[in-house]
Amino acid sequence: MLDTPNRVAVDAPSLSDAGANMTPTHRPDLLTVADAKAMSLGQMTDLFKDHINPGQLHFMKLLGFHKVKIETASGMYYTDQNGRKILDFFGGFGSLALGHNHPRIIKARKDFQDEDRHEIAIAFMSQYASALAKNLAAIAPGDLDMVFLGSSGSEAMEAAIKVAERAAGPKRPKIVYAANSFHGKTKGVLSLTDSELYRGEFQLTGNTVKVPFGDIDAIRAAFETDPKIGVIVLETIQGGGGIVEAPVAFWQQLRGLCDKHDVLWIADEVQCGMGRSGHFFAFEKAGVVPDVTALAKSLGAGKCAMAAMIASRKVYMKAYGTPKTAMIHAQATFGGIGEACVTAIEGLNVIYDEDLIGNAAQVGSYLIERLNELKDKYPQIIKDVRGSGFMVGLEFQDFSQTLPALLRPMVALLDDKLKGSLSGFVGAELLRDHDVLVAFTEYNRNVIRLEPPLICGREHVDAFITALDAVLGRGIVRIVRDFIGSQAKK
Repeated sequence: MLDTPNRVAVDAPSLSDAGANMTPTHRPDLLTVADAKAMSLGQMTDLFKDHINPGQLHFMKLLGFHKVKIETASGMYYTDQNGRKILDFFGGFGSLALGHNHPRIIKARKDFQDEDRHEIAIAFMSQYASALAKNLAAIAPGDLDMVFLGSSGSEAMEAAIKVAERAAGPKRPKIVYAANSFHGKTKGVLSLTDSELYRGEFQLTGNTVKVPFGDIDAIRAAFETDPKIGVIVLETIQGGGGIVEAPVAFWQQLRGLCDKHDVLWIADEVQCGMGRSGHFFAFEKAGVVPDVTALAKSLGAGKCAMAAMIASRKVYMKAYGTPKTAMIHAQATFGGIGEACVTAIEGLNVIYDEDLIGNAAQVGSYLIERLNELKDKYPQIIKDVRGSGFMVGLEFQDFSQTLPALLRPMVALLDDKLKGSLSGFVGAELLRDHDVLVAFTEYNRNVIRLEPPLICGREHVDAFITALDAVLGRGIVRIVRDFIGSQAKK
């Protein structure tokens, strides 16, 4: 028998002894849900400045948004701390297709909670994720039928880029993107987001080629001269670029070029999808189908973070179609989480049951018609009205063009520095004096972005137009003077 080393016996403490000798866990000074609900504007401001983004607070103060504490929201309206109802023509950058707190969405989520259904389904398959994927495949045209579920537009676009890059293969790693594009702020898609501000000084990928948006000749030249190009990614309607569309013929020619050169086309529908353009997918207007697309924002029905990448089976299987490659980009921890999937499933059904796509097309056309009436009435102020459905851009003239002719040459020297000022003044006055909320754009700051919920009716459009007419009717001098006066009252 082999000798065993001598061991020293040590009496281990019992669990009861250990518990008796443990120092109680220090409880930090935590706010409760009730504390959060009761928080004053001053407390909110201090905490935002101390713990979230003090620089952003500066811009909120400029627009007067820091004076608003939203207490409730329903349908087309927010209600603030003073009981004031605010008409929402911002729509969370397209996140509120169904409006605020749609009753069917509330019920679906409550039923899910009341029945103790499961949320995290990593170890097991989820019936809710499976049903949502099936619904998205049924809605998507052509052979777009393989779904990856995530939580944000950036995550869906990361998945889209990765599946397309893998399917294109290592010999064709280059990706074409457009000027003034926005595809997200996470590190991968930031390389395809055309913003010096958002890119900061981050080290980005170098396998990209930029072309002008909607320029089919530039794309053709890129494809013909660079055989390493394997993917092109484009927003179907540029949101941050100022609500910019390409003509139907462009998308049809793009599909032909991609087929000819074996390049995969990714259509970013994160903002313009879900019926906002008057079609479920904006690319459907051109009668063509991309190889990969992405949805987010309104997919969460205004109550949760939900996103999806949808790829053709051919592309998906080429990228991840074997047991060896299947887990390269599988669902993340919260991809396909139960309650979010139930929310999205119900939201998709509501869109069709209430014909919100048809409403977006019809009432959206009415919105554009009424805005064009204001353009004719105020040609020195409004430069352009454009968009589709409830994704509309209202572009103001450069500041110099709104002034008397004698002043224009002098002020024109400052137009670049003044870009965005008029849209900001108008947006601030719409909220302050008329209880209407609008949005802005990242690149063309002269544009006000209008993305109301798809439940928006003609009566809401009329209320918005009446408010905008009242603001513009004051004239530029009064608009500027009122804005300066509001700043002095802070």
